[in-house]
Amino acid sequence: MKKEIKFSLVFRDMWQSAGKYVPRVDQLTKVAPAIIEMGCFARVETNGGGFEQVNLLFGENPNRAVREWTKPFHEAGIQTHMLDRALNGLRMSPVPADVRRLFYKVKKAQGTDIARTFCGLNDIRNIEPSIQYAKAAGMISQCCLCITHSPIHTVEYYTNLAYELIEKGADEICVKDMAGIGRPHSLGQIVANIKAKYPDIPVQYHSHAGPGLNMASILSVCEAGCDYIDVGMEPLSWGTGHADLLAVQAMLKDAGFIVPEINMKAYMKVRSLIQEFMDDFLGLYISPRNRLMNSLLIGPGLPGGMMGSLMSDLEKNLESINKGRAKRGKKPMTQEKLLLKLFDEVAYVWPRVGYPPLVTPFSQYVKNLALMNVMQMEKGKERWSMIADDIWDMLLGKAGRLPGELAPELVEKAQTEGRKFFEGNPQDNYPDALDKYRKLMNEKHWEVGEDEEELFEYAMHPSQYEAYRSGKAKVEFKVDVARRKAEKEKAAAPKTEIALPKDPQVMTVDVNGQAYRVTVAFGESAAAAPVSAHAAPAPQPAAAPAPAPASAGSGKEVLSPLEGKFFLVKGASDAPVKVGDTVKKGDILCYVEAMKTYNAVRSEFDGTVTAICVNVGDAVSEDDVLMTIQ
Repeated sequence: MKKEIKFSLVFRDMWQSAGKYVPRVDQLTKVAPAIIEMGCFARVETNGGGFEQVNLLFGENPNRAVREWTKPFHEAGIQTHMLDRALNGLRMSPVPADVRRLFYKVKKAQGTDIARTFCGLNDIRNIEPSIQYAKAAGMISQCCLCITHSPIHTVEYYTNLAYELIEKGADEICVKDMAGIGRPHSLGQIVANIKAKYPDIPVQYHSHAGPGLNMASILSVCEAGCDYIDVGMEPLSWGTGHADLLAVQAMLKDAGFIVPEINMKAYMKVRSLIQEFMDDFLGLYISPRNRLMNSLLIGPGLPGGMMGSLMSDLEKNLESINKGRAKRGKKPMTQEKLLLKLFDEVAYVWPRVGYPPLVTPFSQYVKNLALMNVMQMEKGKERWSMIADDIWDMLLGKAGRLPGELAPELVEKAQTEGRKFFEGNPQDNYPDALDKYRKLMNEKHWEVGEDEEELFEYAMHPSQYEAYRSGKAKVEFKVDVARRKAEKEKAAAPKTEIALPKDPQVMTVDVNGQAYRVTVAFGESAAAAPVSAHAAPAPQPAAAPAPAPASAGSGKEVLSPLEGKFFLVKGASDAPVKVGDTVKKGDILCYVEAMKTYNAVRSEFDGTVTAICVNVGDAVSEDDVLMTIQ
């Protein structure tokens, strides 16, 4: 008789791979009992990078969410696991060591059992501290092999990586096939090699369905000795998501493996609740394309989790591209053509930036770089003309060692711009920061929270946490949902008398009993006038309106290079540029956050800042005036 195979429900990743958001905490606690009742899961993925930032984005405290979400699984004897990005913790950019240490302490206290750690570059120097932090916190350390397919990433490469991680103290290995492009035969060989040398080390396989290889891969790794398989379930399985529980169970049962039985009544209840959550608001952020399989994904190798939000990003980028094409008298580009252009450019960019495995954050970096190239070349500018600072950090070695060689043209560009390559330990670039955030919280009269969880959240996600605490995040989220629902209603009934306002409309949004007045733009006007939601309370005795944006001053205009959100700094402890400051050509003035990356806006001339024309956190469109300099 063949061995037992256990299942893990990747509930967080199911949502992230489909769209932008995950359920609210009330929805999570509603579905948890039914998941437990299904009776087939040994593990459930309860939290991770996208999960926690998303909670902050719609104004919900992620610490409360994790505590309430993990509790019922613990009581039922089901292990919970989280995703950890090693040097990057729960975010896109590197994290100081003291914040990383606190991360594990907090998550263990909140009820998370297993830390699934991966480095997007497979750099063991980034992963080894996480092994030690997890063990010190009393967690199981599960370390990942980030799977991709290139001349460098061979069976031998991954086998040796697994051996080294185990020798460094990893309790388990996860074969993380984040794009689903791992070849079944090779994956089986990798697992067989691990089990041959370390038969008692549990191996878990995680994959996405998009390119169409992963059902064969699941069978191959199980034949080789894999212990756990990550699965999704309808209506969020397949497509950019994961193989469906029912199909995987049937396949493995037929092959003679011992697999758990499924309570189908509970399965249908969970399925119904997932659909209920989608109908509530989550479906507004799920592209229909993400429900489809697409073998074109084998080429660019983009991961399912990133593809979930990619289509939403492309809508905004397409608007920007077509504005420029209209100015030049060209026909508009279709989304299909933009997607194919992007896939082609990813295939061009990836080997030239050293073959980083395409997983967060490096999948976003490669995709963003490719998309910027497409957008800049559409404007008649050169390829590589806009590279975000975080992407430069990857290219220069500050985030870890690239698997392959950097293209000569990028080496030359770095040298021309005076950028230095880094060979040391990546963590050394990011000094401890908790004391700074403790001081900031003390000044703001904010509590550090139980087990210092609020301190951790602020240090991990400074700008998102401030937007959450101010109420701004919830206001913007509610406004965006209202606009999307109105536009969906119009699209569903085009022949009725329903018509969206042509001009931006003022509406009042209630957030925890506080009324906020916001301006909402619909349809075509939304492109010209982004949603204005400055968390300015509606007139009432105890509330004062937020300050209006500064009016344009005299001098040369600094324009936004792309659509996104405006920030003066990346971290709360950084010093922002102020009106009256003297700046030099090349100085960083501010940032436009787009596609999870902070894009630095540099001064193109010397002078004095005469006006800052946008509020921090505001949505900006391409070519909006951000500042004036004289």
